Amino acid sequence: MTGHAKAKRTNGNEVYGALREDILVCRLAPGSKLRINDFCERFDVSLGAVREALSRLTSDALVRYEPQRGYFVAAISRSELLDLTRTRIDIESLCLRNAIRNATVMWEGEIVGKYHALMRLQEVENLDQPSLSDAWSSAHRAFHEALVANCDSPTLTRIRRMLFEQTERYRRLSVPVRDAWRDVDTEHRKILDATLNRNADAACMAMAAHLNKTTEILLHSSFMRTGNAEED
Repeated sequence: MTGHAKAKRTNGNEVYGALREDILVCRLAPGSKLRINDFCERFDVSLGAVREALSRLTSDALVRYEPQRGYFVAAISRSELLDLTRTRIDIESLCLRNAIRNATVMWEGEIVGKYHALMRLQEVENLDQPSLSDAWSSAHRAFHEALVANCDSPTLTRIRRMLFEQTERYRRLSVPVRDAWRDVDTEHRKILDATLNRNADAACMAMAAHLNKTTEILLHSSFMRTGNAEED
């Protein structure tokens, strides 16, 4: 019985991880209905395993449950985007200041390494129908995590990670709707240079500008004005 229970937990974790990834990279579109039976068939697991995964995703605010209607991918909205951006800037700034205060040469070397790995990758795939490269996205996450790796507050780190994931969908959605070229590399370089110079004020300003740019792109896009986002 113990082995059977362990297998079910593993299945639940695998379903959770796969669906979470699908939501974050927008393979499951905001607002779309999540059909439990379809996922049971896709993952070859029980109803309980899928419900467990959806319950966890609801706690992560990536899925919402409506009585009598079922589960849906959390919608996007202008008000949520603005709130997430403001809150993430605040938390990223606290984490970054903390990390700079605890700066070490080893930490700085790790940041530089992650930055160079990111620089070697192409951000956008398929220029005819632009989409964010999965490899670039993974390296981007690693760079941002390296910046705050020296933060010694587990609570701040946990909140920061949750906000990063909440904003990931919006960042993914911003790529196809850009109406002008964005110099993301320069944005990252400004954050990097200020951090290595241990100038917390400049690093936080560069981080805020970087995060605000994604929000600005989406707010001025037709995507957010033509029914793709929930009304506030």
